[in-house]
Amino acid sequence: MECVDQPEPVRKGEELPIPSLESFLREHLELPETPLEVEQFPAGYSNLTYLLKTGSDEFVLRRPPFGNQVKSAHDMGREYHVLSKLWKSYPPAPRPLAYCENESVIGAPFYIMERRKGVVMRKVAPESLRSNPEQVRRLCESFVDKLVELHSLNYKAAGLGELGRPEGFIERQVHGWTNRYQKSKTEELPAMNQTAVWLTENRPSESGAALIHNDYKYDNLILEPTNLSQIIGVLDWEMATLGDPLMDLGVTLSYWVEATDSDAARKGSFGPTTLPGSYTRRDLVDRYRKQTGRNIENIHFYFCYGLFKLAVIVQQIYARFARGLTKDPRFNNLNEMVRSLSEQAVEVIDKKTI
Repeated sequence: MECVDQPEPVRKGEELPIPSLESFLREHLELPETPLEVEQFPAGYSNLTYLLKTGSDEFVLRRPPFGNQVKSAHDMGREYHVLSKLWKSYPPAPRPLAYCENESVIGAPFYIMERRKGVVMRKVAPESLRSNPEQVRRLCESFVDKLVELHSLNYKAAGLGELGRPEGFIERQVHGWTNRYQKSKTEELPAMNQTAVWLTENRPSESGAALIHNDYKYDNLILEPTNLSQIIGVLDWEMATLGDPLMDLGVTLSYWVEATDSDAARKGSFGPTTLPGSYTRRDLVDRYRKQTGRNIENIHFYFCYGLFKLAVIVQQIYARFARGLTKDPRFNNLNEMVRSLSEQAVEVIDKKTI
């Protein structure tokens, strides 16, 4: 059996107040009379994720990052609401158990959800997957199919019909992420400005509406330990909304690094997407098209948008570090990643290909 994703001791400066948290948990959940232990899942640059253990019971806590100044990007109540509806109709979504908006408990809103034990692929894949191209291929198929399943969901029947406004989604997204970049900018990057202008001037018409994840990538998946091509969980629903599914596909493409990409792009990989047997970005799009029957035109627009959005998210994280709002050393060189992503976006614009 492959190694299940494991937590580590809580990072300095990101500790949780045990007494008040334990009091909240005992009020809202049935727990054994054993001490509460808290560990932290070490990966991720956005919302913080902790493992709570008491006796044989295990739960996961999600809270916004310390130093956060973009409240809308870390809305715990909204994420809890999405999961409270979604887990019943989309099996990979974890079941949420409790929500707390009272910031006096741990210093920020948070929610508690079930823990699903499995393999989460970060930078390095498990050895059994690295040596099995056929299983890698099957995982790629499952990866696309779970996204298709989400986009095919009857979101109104699931109780999520009021989650967002699909009409005008592309325009709002391009405008919104451009504004977020301007507010978080720490240096002049001509490629970011060029990409923002191009996206504004080349918006396609809407392709339809679906429930979209907005951050669908390898390290937001939980894999079955005995069968690594089986996806048993999809995590991090903080940006889920109703919108154009091709914009969601574009975001996913932005995370999918190929073996022939630049050294800078491969260095910033969010998962082992270059394993022998892996899909290319074109393969992902082709399977998505086949499974949905969608006529996907201008795919380079959606890919370019995904790169730009990812660059802005990374820039926002780096800005927190540059402005002294967080001291996490992992953020020190994220400005170089913003530069790399923006240069890749300009290349996509020039070559009109993914």
